[in-house]
Amino acid sequence: MPTQWKRSPEELHKTYVANTEAFYRAAGRGLAGEMDKFCSDCALQLFARSASLGQEHVDALNALYSKGQPKPDWLLWALSTAVGESGEFLPPLFFWSLTEQDARQGTDCSRIFVRMLTNILLCLAAVDDDVTYAEAEYITECGDKLTALCDSAGVKPGKPTLKAENFVTSAERPFMEKNSPAAAAAPQGAEKSAPAAKEETEAEKPNLDQLLAELDDLVGLDAVKKDIKSMMNLIKVRRLRQEAGLPVAPMSLHMVFTGNPGTGKTTVARLVGGLYAAIGALSKGQLVEVDRSGLVAGYVGQTAIKTQEVITSALGGVLFIDEAYSLASGGENDFGREAIETILKAMEDHRDDLVIIVAGYTDLMERFLSSNPGLESRFNKYIEFPDYNGEQLNAIFHSLCRKNGYELDEEGEAFSREYFDSLYEGRDENFGNGRDVRNQFESMILRQANRLATMEAPTKEELSRLTKADFLPDPEPEP
Repeated sequence: MPTQWKRSPEELHKTYVANTEAFYRAAGRGLAGEMDKFCSDCALQLFARSASLGQEHVDALNALYSKGQPKPDWLLWALSTAVGESGEFLPPLFFWSLTEQDARQGTDCSRIFVRMLTNILLCLAAVDDDVTYAEAEYITECGDKLTALCDSAGVKPGKPTLKAENFVTSAERPFMEKNSPAAAAAPQGAEKSAPAAKEETEAEKPNLDQLLAELDDLVGLDAVKKDIKSMMNLIKVRRLRQEAGLPVAPMSLHMVFTGNPGTGKTTVARLVGGLYAAIGALSKGQLVEVDRSGLVAGYVGQTAIKTQEVITSALGGVLFIDEAYSLASGGENDFGREAIETILKAMEDHRDDLVIIVAGYTDLMERFLSSNPGLESRFNKYIEFPDYNGEQLNAIFHSLCRKNGYELDEEGEAFSREYFDSLYEGRDENFGNGRDVRNQFESMILRQANRLATMEAPTKEELSRLTKADFLPDPEPEP
């Protein structure tokens, strides 16, 4: 989609001069040299987030010079190297002095600078006729950091800057994600030798036995473990039938995880990614976890781009969408529906190298899936995560103690069983399962620290020991 911000090199230079001249009239032309250097550095950082690098980026960088300043003479090879070495955004030194001056004199030169930089960066982002989501994020980051300095210095309010996210036109991955500095430095046409590539693939491949051991070590979840292993067996046999030239029925690897919070859904999703990669069903096996806020934007047309960015990062692995029902909780014009449509298309386009797992409360997930016929047809594997009982909650607690170098004394052991049985029996709609156990463990560590702080030289055993007293809240001070 073409962008309204695209400028030819000549037009870009005129835009740059017009913006900087307006700034110099307020702040003084003595900043011109520092300004040109700063804007060039920002351009390099911005181009690292572009979808590609080409001559148009070179021409744009050569257009960034103020009146009376030398014209740059960048070449493509030098630009590519500089982009690879560019750092993160830092406000220029002169900006700090500028904000202090504004605060003293009641002026707003620093606010003008922020608006000016936003305009220039949008033009630079659009030199290839597209503005990527990563470029918009960078422009917003620059503006936010500079604005925060203005606010902290007490500079009077000014006109708002443009919102870069409103001008995104492309969901392409950034240049530096697709081209590492090492790859950019390699000769064109150079490829890894087959043995080296094979060794790298085998080194990165998840360890099947280790992941299965992690799955088996999870407390409870017997039915969940059985379902995951059955899915793996189905994948293996399906592949064997394919290799034998036998027909195979179509299957979907996408799943629905239902259950209350804290029941291990995210942990199992991470293991699924690794396990599927280990048996060859996925190419990478990474887990990308999001909720509604990670998919839905606040402007028309931006949600599809934002969702596509997330999907691209999850290719080869598992996209885990927590509280997925919130995508369909709004009305007909809610942007969540745009995210759902984008997800459904991705499930079709990337059926061989992407697993999507949607998760949430059982009843809400049922309503979510029935809200769109496409969802019902693509998600046909449901796995229910039950609440942990008292014995399992106690086992999770002891696992946390072992991992962190703590142990209970005899009285604490007895009370631990009673405590978690009572926690389970008294559970309500706010019951957090494993999360409640972790919160309890962290509270006990704090109480133990308060208890030991009164001792002059606690022993190693005392530092490692938790007691019944650490289970109980500190008594309220007497009035």
